[in-house]
Amino acid sequence: MNTPVYTTRPAWDETFAAIARVWTARSTCSRRQVAAVVVVDKRVIGQGYNGVASGKVHCIDGGCPRGSFTHEQIPKDADYNQYPCLALHAEMNAILDAGLRACEGATLYVTDKPCQQCTNLIEHTKIARVVIG
Repeated sequence: MNTPVYTTRPAWDETFAAIARVWTARSTCSRRQVAAVVVVDKRVIGQGYNGVASGKVHCIDGGCPRGSFTHEQIPKDADYNQYPCLALHAEMNAILDAGLRACEGATLYVTDKPCQQCTNLIEHTKIARVVIG
């Protein structure tokens, strides 16, 4: 059996950012696919993607009122109170998966810039570092 020989290994940031990008394929949002990974001591402790709560009809299946509109009809940064969205954001799902206390000092890898509410949540959890991309 031939074992592959790697001459260069990706840096940790590249590795965890790539893991987050893989998770975007699980997103059920019909407007944006975003994913996030929480890492402590080079170990993934939580991951998430944007989508509705477990047991609800997915956005891609018509479960979200906001998801039935195009970006021309409702711009991506439009008020969530005016145009409701039923999905939990990727950052929120990853933090819930990891647990609030476990996030202190962690690094969050996310595939897109967090919204203001997710930024507030990140600050509350005392996540030490956010890597976007």
